Amino acid sequence: MAGGWSRDGAVQEQIDSTVEDALQRARSELPRGESLTHCEECGEAIPQARREAMPGVRLCIACQSERDRQRTVYSGYNRRGSKDSQLR
Repeated sequence: MAGGWSRDGAVQEQIDSTVEDALQRARSELPRGESLTHCEECGEAIPQARREAMPGVRLCIACQSERDRQRTVYSGYNRRGSKDSQLR
């Protein structure tokens, strides 16, 4: 069902596009390359099991947990451009 000036399926296309953008962003943040043996922030040794489980890991668990906690939430943008979103 289309609403307003949009064609049928436009809303689903917007949802699919937003999900694809989020997946692409998440994939771009995955570590790549060879894992480090020591954390690049605190210098602690990174356990072998972590290096094998996460190829390309650069931080120990404690530093990665802290970085994840400080990460801001990405809200994206409103592709529909509704009046409500423009008034906020």
